[in-house]
Amino acid sequence: MALAEDPRQGPAEPTEAGVPPAASPNAHYVSNRAPLGTSPLVKLPIGAVVPRGWLMAQLRLMRDGLTGRLGEVSRFLGDDSGWLAPEGPGWEEAPYWLKGYGDLAYLLRDGPMRREAERWLERVIRSQSRDGYFGPAANRAARDLWPNMVMLAPLQSYHEATGDRRVLALMSRFFQYEFHLPARDLLPGGWQKLRGGENLESVYWLYNRTGESFLLDLAKRVYARTADWAAPILSPERDRRPEESSFYHGVNIAMGFRTPGVFFQQSGERSLLEAVERNYRQVMDGYGRQPGGMFGADENIRPGKDDPRQGAETCAMVELMASFESLLKITGDPVWADRAEEVAFNSLPAAMTPDLKGLHYLTAANLVSCDRSGEHDFQNPGTLLSYDPWGYRCCQHNVAFGWPYFAEHLWLATSDNGLAAALYAPSSVTAKAGEGGEVTIVEETHYPFDGEVRLAVACERPTGFPLYLRLPGWARRVRISVNGEEAGGDFRGGRYAVLRRTWRHGDQVRIDFGPEIEVVDWPTVRGAVSVRRGPLWFSLRIGEAWRRCGGTDEWPAREVLPTTPWNYGLVSERGAAGAAVRLASRRTPPYQPFVPGKAPLVLSARARRVPSWREEGRMAGPVPASPAAGEGPVEEVELIPMGCARLRITSFPVVVGD
Repeated sequence: MALAEDPRQGPAEPTEAGVPPAASPNAHYVSNRAPLGTSPLVKLPIGAVVPRGWLMAQLRLMRDGLTGRLGEVSRFLGDDSGWLAPEGPGWEEAPYWLKGYGDLAYLLRDGPMRREAERWLERVIRSQSRDGYFGPAANRAARDLWPNMVMLAPLQSYHEATGDRRVLALMSRFFQYEFHLPARDLLPGGWQKLRGGENLESVYWLYNRTGESFLLDLAKRVYARTADWAAPILSPERDRRPEESSFYHGVNIAMGFRTPGVFFQQSGERSLLEAVERNYRQVMDGYGRQPGGMFGADENIRPGKDDPRQGAETCAMVELMASFESLLKITGDPVWADRAEEVAFNSLPAAMTPDLKGLHYLTAANLVSCDRSGEHDFQNPGTLLSYDPWGYRCCQHNVAFGWPYFAEHLWLATSDNGLAAALYAPSSVTAKAGEGGEVTIVEETHYPFDGEVRLAVACERPTGFPLYLRLPGWARRVRISVNGEEAGGDFRGGRYAVLRRTWRHGDQVRIDFGPEIEVVDWPTVRGAVSVRRGPLWFSLRIGEAWRRCGGTDEWPAREVLPTTPWNYGLVSERGAAGAAVRLASRRTPPYQPFVPGKAPLVLSARARRVPSWREEGRMAGPVPASPAAGEGPVEEVELIPMGCARLRITSFPVVVGD
């Protein structure tokens, strides 16, 4: 799309900002109510952001695949569910699924899906007792509030989409129920104690809409009763706390580490934000020394199990993305958006089959066999890697909210009544800005497969507001133009470019992030290297043989086995592998870009086989120390985006060329 010059107004004089200001709440959208601290970024109501292009395709594939049709295979979504009939059984599974299914229905504007989601939510609302408790009676008897915490999320989305005030009344009565519980009965143990931050976020959500003062007192109690996520995660002290025996569980970490940041909104103590970053870095430095944004926790993080073949749960991926999205709003810091994109573009896609009708429990950066055997060095026995729509009880339901939540956070409102392009993907946003004028911004891009983003503004009348453009941390030099005229400034990653101007219908902005091929060293992983270009990591393309191993014709379980060698090292001719990698091909992303044969980007790398690098069971062995002994001729191998590769080597040894 060509960018035409606008004769009515010259180019904006852009500035840079580390984060948007937080002097006062956004005037148009529900923001933190005093005394909570003002959040720099504010989520727009569901429906304001409309995904397009490849991202809309993911949502449609979800609708036609496992999420949209999960009732056909899940034993937890029948009419006997305790969430439909309170005397029946029902724990976290239905709330997990509904959390994504409902948002997916609203994003797609799908009438039948919306009616199904609201059928469940109507039953949930009607289930509330006079004392405020709602949901299955069995959970109440077990003093387990964890499933209720999850169910509050789809109720909030339902309220955003419909304005149904019964949600506010239900939540107020439920929080009164929590408020009057004896301390010993409020989050006494289990998942609820580790995941109390989910409850805390919902308390603040309601407070911002009703201002009920007891909610702030409840928030303090909930935070005090939640596991201590402000203390270091990796600490001998943890082992001496029996009530926190699951602290090292990967999904608990993905959810829980943000909890101090959530409470920071009320306490204002900067040390809580520092604790969040410290703990994130502690886990990633110990167990996340691999591409894709995840950390190895095949159930728990385990000493010595920290190399790129250690898997991460699909549940942990979507929960980690949600934590990043939450912290992005609370702090405004663009690093949380970088981290969300890394997981979304590199780890999440390969956790599912290309048709999104099956998933597996674990995904790893170096994964050479997605088989049904138990011949893997993981904490749990049995099949964890084959793609199966019937198994993997938690992930089967919880994966549903990964892409919908990501889509809802592409665009955010700012505290100074502007808009922020926070995450990048083809989309449009319609929102109030400035003094209240409604504007629509259409985002045309093939990001993350391309580094160019084009924005077109539509509005009925000129509207003045600041437009924040997140500059990804990997971007060394960003070029920005407005209506065809390049904006001056030294725009580098890790900040926002701010365009303050009166926007008129037809204004256009063009951003070029200039992604470059980089070879990243992992010094503590025996000198391994990985290749990235912009937000994408790249994996060796390994031939895939898909073989049915169970299920039904409509819902098959499948293994993916390698048909080509995988034990390659990247050639280094002068002690660095960078010169050995080049861009081989680039094309427009197809409807489903996350498949090997349709990869929008392909790199070519010079490589040699490393015969000493062999399988251990059905796993790739640890990456050999670099420089590794390569044998045979130097070959040109293909590297494809990590998210396209169900089988992949993404951390390589370095070998010396001839």
